[in-house]
Amino acid sequence: MLKRILLTPASWIYRMVIAIRHRMFDADILHSRKFDVPIICIGNLTVGGTGKTPFAEMLLAHFRDHYHPALLSRGYGRITRGYQEVETGSSYRKVGDEPKQIKLKYPDVVVVVCEDRVQGIEEILRRHPEVDLILMDDGFQHRYVEPKINIVLIDYNRPLSEDRMLPAGTLRDLPSQLHRAHYVCMTKCPAGINPLDRRIIKKDLGLYPYQSLFYTRIVNGTVRPIFPDDAPEKVPAGSPVIAMAAIGNPNPFLESLSSRFEVVGRLFFRDHHPYRVSDLKKMKVLLDRAPQGTVIVTTEKDAVKLNGANKIPKEIRERLYFLPIHISFIENSKENFLHKLEYDVRTNQTNRLFYPR
Repeated sequence: MLKRILLTPASWIYRMVIAIRHRMFDADILHSRKFDVPIICIGNLTVGGTGKTPFAEMLLAHFRDHYHPALLSRGYGRITRGYQEVETGSSYRKVGDEPKQIKLKYPDVVVVVCEDRVQGIEEILRRHPEVDLILMDDGFQHRYVEPKINIVLIDYNRPLSEDRMLPAGTLRDLPSQLHRAHYVCMTKCPAGINPLDRRIIKKDLGLYPYQSLFYTRIVNGTVRPIFPDDAPEKVPAGSPVIAMAAIGNPNPFLESLSSRFEVVGRLFFRDHHPYRVSDLKKMKVLLDRAPQGTVIVTTEKDAVKLNGANKIPKEIRERLYFLPIHISFIENSKENFLHKLEYDVRTNQTNRLFYPR
């Protein structure tokens, strides 16, 4: 509490700067660039942990059957700058962990990282004229590009009304900017969320008639070995595990593991943390102290980073697993969401004219 109070003045300054920036775009002092190709932006209002990556993967799985999509990301955590095309053999240090994860799942899709989104889109269209749809990951605040469709993800467990602006809270944008979203998706909802809770959420968000609200949850897959040649295929339910993650909000991941296994240790790092030799030593210490048969279970994003490490000793490789996840819509509303989204992509209609100023 004391830390939040001390950070409050900095939050006021941050809020003022963000508000001025938005007013400059609204007044056309700063300019947004439009493109002929449809652009779907997947973004959020907070830092980390709303589920953008599995959401982007779901959209790619749907649209690649009828379009030639490309995915554009900033590539957080990479050591490079500028335009980089992601290949299946790219180092995550050069392209970022999440873009590398997506490329491994969809090797036929153009995946690009570029901090300058305008330049990134221009280069994609120049180098890949077949691309007829672009998914822009985490670009809601990047207003130099005006997407055809904005999708904003909100973590059910972190209501906007109870949050504060950075650095006192996790908000990196003004909640009032939610009016620019065409679709709002509540993520990480409990499986048993009832209609009354959904009505309360909708009322609290204060959405406009042109905005569509959907509710989703995270569904866990079967724990898999990161190194299948070195480790058994399955981890029996109730087994002792060490939870390890370098993600924005590890709590839902920890809860998922706790519901299926006995969590006997934790090893958490900041988001996009690059694993080093010192981290391997920490893993070894925890494994040596843990009960016999204990394995380390991490996230799919972290598995991408660990899979490329060539210095992991066999005694750790044979005990490294990851938990894959995917998005599930509440009450089977996925078909409705994708149908509406595809209609908006196909047509020339836009809700930009209805945005309140």
